[in-house]
Order: sequence, then C-alpha cells, then structure tokens
Amino acid sequence: MNNHNEERNESPREDTPQQQIVEMGASLVENRRGTVQCLTIIGQVEGHTLLPPNIKTTKYEHVLPLLTAVEERDDIDGLLLLLNTVGGDVEAGLGIAELVAGMTKPTVTLVLGGGHSIGVPLAVCGKTTFIVPSASMTIHPVRMSGTMIAAPATYRYFERLQERIIDFVSRNSRCSGEKFRQLMLSVGDMANDVGSVIYGNEAVALGIIDRLGSLGEALEALYRMIEKGREQ
Repeated sequence: MNNHNEERNESPREDTPQQQIVEMGASLVENRRGTVQCLTIIGQVEGHTLLPPNIKTTKYEHVLPLLTAVEERDDIDGLLLLLNTVGGDVEAGLGIAELVAGMTKPTVTLVLGGGHSIGVPLAVCGKTTFIVPSASMTIHPVRMSGTMIAAPATYRYFERLQERIIDFVSRNSRCSGEKFRQLMLSVGDMANDVGSVIYGNEAVALGIIDRLGSLGEALEALYRMIEKGREQ
C-alpha cells in the first residue's frame, strides 16, 4: 500500500467583513459615491497595560495600522469614525487622534452616546465633526492612578500633559485653548470632581464640534468631501 503525502497550499487568511466588525469594530462600505472605512472607538481606549477581559476596549495597536492602511489604499476614499467612549489612556488616545488629524483623505467623526475625557481629542480629530443631540462629553484634568511621587516634577508632568490635550483640541476645533482650559478646571458642574459635562448643542455652541447631526448627515458630509476631492 502506498502512502501519499499531500502538500497543502494555504493562502493567508483574509478577514471577512463579519470578522472585521466583531474583532476590530470596523467595516468597509462601498457604493456608487465611494468606499468608506467605518471605524468605532468604543469603551475604554487601552494603552500599554491590558485591561480586564470584561471591559470593552479600543486597542491602539489595532487602530494605528488600520488607519495607515486607509491612508495608503487607493480603493478607500474616506474614513468615518464613530465614538462612544469613556476615555482611557491619554497617550494612546492622542496617538490615534494625531494620526487621523494628519490624514490627507476625507475624515468625519461622529459622537454617539459619549465622547468623554481623551475621547474629546478623538472627537475633534476629523476634518468635519458631528455630535448627536443626546451625546455628552466630559472635560476634566488629567488623572493618574497608582503610586505617585509628591514632587514638583510630578505636578509639572501633569500640567504639560494637560497642555498637550488643550493644544490639540484648540488646533483641531473652533474652541480656544483658554476656553477649553476653563471647561477643564470648572468647579461648578460636577459634584465630586473638577471639570465640565457638555451635551450636543453645547459642544457645537462652544466650537468644540462643528455640527449637530447623526449618521445621515455625517455620511453626506463625507461623500461631499470625497466628490470635491475627485473634482480637483
């Protein structure tokens, strides 16, 4: 009896659209007006430390290469960023926000539910930004957990980290750095904390977010940017 060893030619696995949604919170939408990468920023933005498995997270090591692919792929015309986040790691959130802000392709952000803490820079990083009327945004000073050294250098570090956030928001919105700092340090809005909670209409009135609207308005703005880019 002859034994035949069959060689298997296995091609690299390609994620199906369903797998991309489950694993990455991302989907690719194609129609006659263009191809849009939809990406969600949900739960807590995870930094260098793994969070418990029962916490919904957005992992920056997944998001950064995906954004790079969106920028470089010829078959993707724009990015829609959907946010419902409590915040999280400051540097991871700023890293994602800076990458989106530096993209040359059309980008639109939409705050649904909440865009809290480091979610604020993520909410303003698109070329056009939207918020639904019922969404909220919490603006507060930087916090740190764990052991801290009570030295002037520690407080200076906090101050410089906050200035990085203030600078990013003021550069990517119509809200001045001074006004955002006032919102961050307000003592009359939160019972047990320092900061401000603002809602859809307030976010637009303050110049943090460009427009009030939901999915239809956000997609329409994105498609118009795509069409304008084709005409140039």
